[in-house]
Amino acid sequence: MKKIVLRPASLSPSGKSYRIDYASVLNAQQYEAVMHNDGPALVLAGAGTGKTRTLTYRVARLVEDGVDPTSILLLTFTRKAAAEMLRRASQLLDGRCEKVSGGTFHAFAFRVLKSYGIPNSEQRAAYSIIDQADAQDIMSLVRSKYDLAQRRKRFPQKGTLHDMYSKSVNMSMPIDDVISEQYPQFIDDTETIRQMIHAYNDYKHRNGLFDYDDLLLYLLAMTRHETVGNALRAQYRHVMVDEYQDTNNLQHQIVLGLSGRSGNVMVVGDDAQSIYSFRGADVRNIHNVPTSFDSCTIIRLEQNYRSTQPILDVCNAVLEEAPFMFEKRLRAHREGGDPPMLITARSERQQSQFIAQHVLELREQGVPLAEIAVLVRSGFLSFDLEIELQRANIPFRKFGGLRFAEAAHVKDILARLRITENVRDVVSWFRVLQQLEGIGQKTAQTILDNLLEHTDPLTEPERTFGSSGKAANSLANLLHELAKARVVRHPLDRLQFIAENYKATLERLHDDAQKRWKDIETIIGIGGRYGSCQEFLDDIALEPPTDGLDTIDPDDGESEFTTISTIHSAKGLEWRVVFVLSVNEGRIPSAKSADSERSLEEERRLLYVACTRAKDMLILSYPDVMAEWQHSDVLSRPSRFLDNVTTELCPRYFLAEEKEESQGRLT
Repeated sequence: MKKIVLRPASLSPSGKSYRIDYASVLNAQQYEAVMHNDGPALVLAGAGTGKTRTLTYRVARLVEDGVDPTSILLLTFTRKAAAEMLRRASQLLDGRCEKVSGGTFHAFAFRVLKSYGIPNSEQRAAYSIIDQADAQDIMSLVRSKYDLAQRRKRFPQKGTLHDMYSKSVNMSMPIDDVISEQYPQFIDDTETIRQMIHAYNDYKHRNGLFDYDDLLLYLLAMTRHETVGNALRAQYRHVMVDEYQDTNNLQHQIVLGLSGRSGNVMVVGDDAQSIYSFRGADVRNIHNVPTSFDSCTIIRLEQNYRSTQPILDVCNAVLEEAPFMFEKRLRAHREGGDPPMLITARSERQQSQFIAQHVLELREQGVPLAEIAVLVRSGFLSFDLEIELQRANIPFRKFGGLRFAEAAHVKDILARLRITENVRDVVSWFRVLQQLEGIGQKTAQTILDNLLEHTDPLTEPERTFGSSGKAANSLANLLHELAKARVVRHPLDRLQFIAENYKATLERLHDDAQKRWKDIETIIGIGGRYGSCQEFLDDIALEPPTDGLDTIDPDDGESEFTTISTIHSAKGLEWRVVFVLSVNEGRIPSAKSADSERSLEEERRLLYVACTRAKDMLILSYPDVMAEWQHSDVLSRPSRFLDNVTTELCPRYFLAEEKEESQGRLT
């Protein structure tokens, strides 16, 4: 039987006793944050330092102190995060914590809108909220009213138009600047785009519709409305905001409007983990907190409960040269641990082979597959590894980006390649035909029926196969291209030929064609390693088209799997063993980030976030030669962000093959 002992109750600064012994369950910095009472505070919560725990205990402490739970507002970036914090606070204390107002910015805005109506309007609740898909459909409706068919250049699709508008709202940036900075290929269409966005907003307002961006705009307007703003500030006496490094300018202004410059506002975040600028997040928001609020207290959480000190030493070194960062150094709560490793592979394929081999070895040593993750800067960087894991029968799931054979543009290339190997491939024909100008679903089916009546339609490219006009011309060009591709024997050369002919279709179908082209280059590089096209197709056609990666299990029926994830999707997660793939110049930082210091520093933070996911083992790797088929293979070097990481902190190894033994041994 456990011995029961008496312990003195925790006391508040005023001498009040607490049911929860905050001083004994929190470290000194967490305790300071939990007990902070009056005025603004910025809690700099490093990776793995107990940010959620701190917020949870502060909610409980405020309620214990007699603060009306309905006057506490907890803003998070997911409903799940807010619900989990309030559930845990209720378990710590009692059901009063469930009365705290918690949720996302958008959900809170909707509640306020329902309560107060639209400022300076007689209407109350005469509106509907539309999701992103509905918003894009409205943008498509507006777009269809313009005569775009006569244009010589492609015009942005509905999704791109909506993204432009949304970024303009959330970043508080004129649409002209958004286009010139992030969509320069459409700068000549700025005036037309501006007209479409005006028409889009007019359509919503005439029909009583609110999109997600409208919710934030109206919430900001209400905080600035004399009557409503004062009522909101009187109701919410304590405001807490999680993940402040991920806020955009509009959200920052909302927080200022809700609390005022000197209100009881506590924002929690880590500038070192600000990696979502592509969503409109601005790291300057958290940097500007001390000047945005009067007499702001800064509290640093630096004791890390996740990783070993050798891992944290590498993480700290990555940030050592970062400018404009809050000073912060992670310290491990745990003792011991092995130093991380930086591994040089001869090629991307050898890098993949080593990781697959090492995953198997770790599993034999007792590390569950679920405790192993491979993190990549971009989804295409894991394409090669996916093949190796499948070959080794290692189950995995991929998060962030698509499994490489599932990306639309990749499927387009593979469909064309399959036709050159099998002219009876109905699925591939149907996909390719519908991408041709002048051919819709009905015409594609007619053509396909006629194609299949012939033994080898690629030998008769002059036939129309039931098409006419523009459709007939498009079909003839396709048949000629595929017939020429088929006689090219080597997979590398055939894939290059197919890709070059597909490029115009890619640019017509996708506004982000340049980004997608990188994926296609990667696939060509992988295919070029095979002796035949059929061998390549067989290796990647590992599951039926309807099956997702989630269904892949080993033969013995086990359900565990290794994780492949982009770094963006891995934020907030942790594993015992973390591999960070392709940590070299041109990958992280990505080549396109080199022109901007802000972009470059976000790349540094990405590497930091990746490294801080590891609990026990961190392995960084990069290929000595990067496959760039269009520009030939190029020699590589480790990321510049590792320049301050000494060999004492992170020993270097290279991969060598042992004769008559498995490949990829450390040497």
